Amino acid sequence: MIEIKNISKWYGQFQVLKECSTRVEKGDVMVICGPSGSGKSTLIKTVNGLEPFQQGEITVDGTSVGAKGTDLPALRARIGMVFQNFELFPHLSVRDNLTLGQIKVLGRSKDEAAERGLHYLDRVGLLAHQDKFPAQLSGGQQQRVAIARALAMDPIAMLFDEPTSALDPEMINEVLDVMVGLAQEGMTMMVVTHEMGFARKVANRVVFMDQGSILEDSSKEEFFHAPQTERARDFLARIIH
Repeated sequence: MIEIKNISKWYGQFQVLKECSTRVEKGDVMVICGPSGSGKSTLIKTVNGLEPFQQGEITVDGTSVGAKGTDLPALRARIGMVFQNFELFPHLSVRDNLTLGQIKVLGRSKDEAAERGLHYLDRVGLLAHQDKFPAQLSGGQQQRVAIARALAMDPIAMLFDEPTSALDPEMINEVLDVMVGLAQEGMTMMVVTHEMGFARKVANRVVFMDQGSILEDSSKEEFFHAPQTERARDFLARIIH
């Protein structure tokens, strides 16, 4: 589904990604973890072209992300993205947030888009809130609306960039529960997160990054029970403690 080959990226003189390679099969749930500043969010944003890269190749379902002539808006319509800070349109109701992308990008009718959007709003448990505006919702509710909005575009895969890091502790589980459900239904997912409980519960792959490099790329069992690098062992000891 997603193949990342030798991706390198610089901000000026600073190299933020160093020859990163990994692959995500259909139905995989990959968790990308590591200390702050390790390049996790940058890596996940290269997958749908939100962050350009200078070297390497990324293909998503056969489409080369970095090739000149690749229709990036069309590609992004097929890959759901959920950000740290929700990114909902504050001046639109929940219902309109769910339908706008479907109408503008996928060409769906208003009625079809509303039916699809409300189906997923119900899926995340917020159907009763369809006429509210984002500011009238809690952070956890806003993030669940953002997930519903991404799902309404019928994505082939979902990218999550630290989806719970801006939430109060009591709101985290309501978002993670939705993500667990998606994983159990077979959605292909790449998730940047510090939520190791989520990783242990639903990930089948864990990528560990530090200083722009992928240090470990292994099964969940291998990563949690026998990490290969001292850096990963130290990270796990700190975060799980």
